[in-house]
Amino acid sequence: MIPSVPRRIIAGMAAAFLSCLPAHAQDERCGAGRDLVVQALERITPGSGDDAFEDALQLLKHAVSTCSELGDAWYYRSLLEQRLGHASLAQYSLTKAQLFGSEAMREGLNPLVLATPPARRGLPAEAPQPGQPAPSGPATPGPVQQKWALVVGISHFSDRAVPGLSYTTADANAFADELKDAGIGRFPADNVHVLTDDQATTRNIKEQLNWIARHAQPNDLVVIYVATHGSPRELDSAGGATYIVTYDTEIKNADKPDEDALYATALPMVELANAVATRMKALRTAVILDTCYSGGAIAGNTIKMGAGLTNAAPSSSMLDRMSQGTGRIVIAASSSNEESLESTELHHGYFTWYLLQALKTSNGMTPLSEIYANVAQQVAQKVAADGQKGGEQLRQHPVMSRSSAEADFALGISTAAAGKGGR
Repeated sequence: MIPSVPRRIIAGMAAAFLSCLPAHAQDERCGAGRDLVVQALERITPGSGDDAFEDALQLLKHAVSTCSELGDAWYYRSLLEQRLGHASLAQYSLTKAQLFGSEAMREGLNPLVLATPPARRGLPAEAPQPGQPAPSGPATPGPVQQKWALVVGISHFSDRAVPGLSYTTADANAFADELKDAGIGRFPADNVHVLTDDQATTRNIKEQLNWIARHAQPNDLVVIYVATHGSPRELDSAGGATYIVTYDTEIKNADKPDEDALYATALPMVELANAVATRMKALRTAVILDTCYSGGAIAGNTIKMGAGLTNAAPSSSMLDRMSQGTGRIVIAASSSNEESLESTELHHGYFTWYLLQALKTSNGMTPLSEIYANVAQQVAQKVAADGQKGGEQLRQHPVMSRSSAEADFALGISTAAAGKGGR
């Protein structure tokens, strides 16, 4: 009979083996494995069928065969095995996740369970995974109790190969100021967390998303705003995953970005989507994405993208993913086949400039669906007009996705604590 070996010894043996590998080889191997995890997560939602779960499971198996110490891959694999009814395989994968350590497991992430399930509208909710109770809450939101916001804007990046942006930091700071303005957003200043430039690392953004997930309750209101580069699917030749470029993202070459470095350091768009769909309990949650600039050539008053990060807005499927559940509104600065542009005349991105004006004009009390309609029209007209002045055929059309037609609210809604009921 072979004696059992304590887990700490197995972990130590694994670490010793890995330390013998060349650092660059280990990084590339595990970077490829992490990208496979992202691809797997992009293929599934809480409402996916078994075929999608099987496809994602195969990608996770490939991930751990590529880099066996990827604890997150083992953790997500355990969830899928459990969902597919493979109890023993689920336990095996969970043991591996515990052995190697999984950030997703520590944070209790579960992409298979919505934080605000559509069961409230008469549809079946997803069964919770072991140890994770099903979310519960009122069928419709009551008066707003508290308001929370994460605002991210990045103009400068640690990797100088990433093209700098002109106005994204200004966009973020101006938006945060309006949220905190007592006559517009009416958010408590302490509840508006702002990450700009070197503060906006991948780790810090994820920590702040977790901060909101821990604090926001069903009758609260949440806003997440992000302004930076966004990578296109074409930049990930292996599986077409999309990423948010954070301050510490590495691409190494502006004209030909290094895919391995990108997906080892950037924030996967699907992680943001899953955080919103499966972790935010607030029944009023808005996500505003201006994640598709690039600081390349300037044509007239319009700043266009550089060649290397020829990026596009989040796809319609990604926006729909974020808006799953109840009370979700997701607005992107442009459609997926367009650029989101900055204006040297306005000293802001076109989208954020008109968003700021609309919120200010309405004192924050116009529902977001109406704000969106107004902003979308003005952005499209102004970008087209400025393009004609510069001899360019420019187009930009903001897009919106909502969890339902009933999902609508104003950012300036007062809280019950202020003595006023919700709108």
